[in-house]
Amino acid sequence: MDARQTGQLQRKVHLISLGCARNRVDSEVMLGTMMGRGWVSTDEPSQADAIVVNTCGFIASAKEESIDTILQAAEMKKTNPGLKVVVAGCLTQRYKSQLVKGLPEVDLFVGTDEFTRIGDLLEARTSDDKLFAKRTHYLYNEEMPRVNTLAKHSAYVKVAEGCQHNCSFCIIPAIRGRLRSRPVSSVISEVTNLVANGVVEINLIAQDLAAYGRDRADEADLFQLLKALVQIEGLKWVRCLYVYPENISDEFLEFFATEEKIVKYLDIPVQHASDRILSKMNRQVNQQQLREIIGKVKARVPDVAIRTSVMVGFPGETEEDFEELNEFVHDMAFTHLGCFTYSMEEGTVAGRMADQIDDDVKKERQAIIMETQRDVSRDNLKKLVGKTLPVLIEGLSDETDLLYQGRLSTQAPEVDGVVLINEGAIVPGTIQMVTISESHDYDLVGSIEEMTSIH
Repeated sequence: MDARQTGQLQRKVHLISLGCARNRVDSEVMLGTMMGRGWVSTDEPSQADAIVVNTCGFIASAKEESIDTILQAAEMKKTNPGLKVVVAGCLTQRYKSQLVKGLPEVDLFVGTDEFTRIGDLLEARTSDDKLFAKRTHYLYNEEMPRVNTLAKHSAYVKVAEGCQHNCSFCIIPAIRGRLRSRPVSSVISEVTNLVANGVVEINLIAQDLAAYGRDRADEADLFQLLKALVQIEGLKWVRCLYVYPENISDEFLEFFATEEKIVKYLDIPVQHASDRILSKMNRQVNQQQLREIIGKVKARVPDVAIRTSVMVGFPGETEEDFEELNEFVHDMAFTHLGCFTYSMEEGTVAGRMADQIDDDVKKERQAIIMETQRDVSRDNLKKLVGKTLPVLIEGLSDETDLLYQGRLSTQAPEVDGVVLINEGAIVPGTIQMVTISESHDYDLVGSIEEMTSIH
């Protein structure tokens, strides 16, 4: 029985999700759990009875953003004394006792294992019991309530938790635990349900998607999962995000190249190109192997879009190391690239290394890499002008109400550029043919061809 049936006022929750898409799925589960207990979601924090901040604790800038957001939420208690502030996610899991001691204004802290109990915990919590963050064993499944906050037509699906890698700069295995893969049947059930509710694009996510199933006793792997997913009627696009280069098998690549529903897009995080730095990072490939792997993908799938992430300012990174990376970024001509400055994290091998790089040097190197990538992106997008391509129509532009926007299959949600649409009859949530008329650094402009929705 919900609040409307009992005549009580509905409680409102405002949820803020920080960090990666994997965290976003956890946020959607929290929101679904609370709504199942009679809460309703509100976009206005001033109207909320509870504000939930799902935090990121990966790097320094993410931690700072999380703390700032928590403090902003707590500040609202001055005008709303009954407001409950909940802090969830990676920051809680990583800094349990420190947060409870340092943020007394927070009512409840929930880690990465127990956030599905958030509704129960909010209602049952005593004043002396506000921390729930055991060692994580959580594994999401299709039966958990979830509210898709991405879009009606697109969704993330997390197929595994944790990570089996031991990169020297990364704290994720300590926060999220080791690799735990969902059964293929669980993923298929979730996707089938999402498609039945209007989703046409599925974005598969994990710390390393290519490692999916390696912890399981059955024969589950990414190839088997993809073969099952493409059989789902109504599903148009399946996107593979976060595929470590050393785990791209020939079997996967052949299926990726030939299956129509698998969009020709791969997110392959390389982190660096200097063999010396890659070794210090405890990455499992060198630059020559990276060039060979990426070259093989491009040779087999000529129109593939490859996104990558790189890191500058790793301890001991010399000018020569950096120049190797910059040359590599230029040579590989990645479709999309994110560049991060190294963050010294306690509890990591790299955090104890000597020769930490000055922050100003890191920022300077980041700017150089992004300038190189901007030139690459501009050149890549110019080649699309005049072509008519399928675009998933999203709705009004994020930048202006005067234009609509959509995405090519080679543009992932939230992280890549978009196609701005200046002419034609749009049908949000459908894939329509768009003729590209302009290209910019990261975005395209085009017009819809009449009567071209792909059903």
